[in-house]
Amino acid sequence: MNIDGRPYRTIFPDADGVSVQVIDQTRLPFAFDLKRLATLDDAAVAIRTMIVRGAPLIGVTAAYGLALGLREDASTEGLERACATLAATRPTAINLRWALDRVAAIVRPLAQQERFARAFAEAGRIAEEDVASCRAIGAHGGRLIADIHERTGRPVTVLTHCNAGWLATVDWGTALAPIYDAHERGVPVHVLVDETRPRNQGAALTAFELNGHGVPHTVIADNAGGHLMQHGQVDLCIVGSDRTTAEGDVCNKIGTYLKALAARDTGVPFYAALPFSTIDWTLRDGVAEIPIEERDAREVTHLTGRTAEGGFATIEVVSPGSPVANPAFDVTPSRLVTGIITERGVCEASAEGLLGLYPERREAA
Repeated sequence: MNIDGRPYRTIFPDADGVSVQVIDQTRLPFAFDLKRLATLDDAAVAIRTMIVRGAPLIGVTAAYGLALGLREDASTEGLERACATLAATRPTAINLRWALDRVAAIVRPLAQQERFARAFAEAGRIAEEDVASCRAIGAHGGRLIADIHERTGRPVTVLTHCNAGWLATVDWGTALAPIYDAHERGVPVHVLVDETRPRNQGAALTAFELNGHGVPHTVIADNAGGHLMQHGQVDLCIVGSDRTTAEGDVCNKIGTYLKALAARDTGVPFYAALPFSTIDWTLRDGVAEIPIEERDAREVTHLTGRTAEGGFATIEVVSPGSPVANPAFDVTPSRLVTGIITERGVCEASAEGLLGLYPERREAA
């Protein structure tokens, strides 16, 4: 996607061929900086501190991080240590473990001197697959938006939560990909952007993306979505996912469940957009089985922004000494999800719906 007229991906190999560059998302939307990841520790810190974030991008970064770890220590012990280090950075997003397992399975049988190059190349393939998957998600979801426009004859208003755009993937995004697709096809679309506390990924990142790409949008407080749905100002909701179960339960940024409840009550279609790598075929009950990351209380108690003088400042917004809980995700049960948009098409949020798109999983089971 474009930044000041120049196309960027969120992660790409450096010119040296042995490291990668990423967009530092902790600096957005007020500063656009690239950060070089050259070691296993660089990659682990980038994931843990949310320099990179979003399930697909976390997976790709972990794949490159494993390769960087093998450059430092290509022994079998080094391989397993790198996998363990990266797996511990974020517990909820399944793409991380999926990418590590894929790269590790390829390099384990190889001689030590072959492991880094093969792992680095495989990470590149995972990145390219992610771009292709997200573009296909955009095409399938874009048709849903176009259908609403054709039926109503007016611009389509889409509500989204958190950031599931190109900043959460390598390019295009998941929940925002249908919006970009519709926009590029000339379908009039307007996005309601939840601010998404804590960390404000909607206000900081989604709005930054939409601004850069010229997509009409309005930032709203997280609690405004239900009111706008009640008053007929939302045509559909599209969110991303950090892990989706084999039954269609969707785990996403905290607050997603509340949007799904409001959508069900008001009859607004509610979709989750995600690639195959986000589906955890081993889980059935998302509420009971998906581990929910508990993050630092400071994300709730403090806010960082730009001052009137153009500098940056962090301020405290919670009464000092008050206890804080900060669960990073929640689970929306499949019964509240109208459909799941994947690179293979749109399906019902159910085991049969997902298996209809991925019949090879039925055979594997």
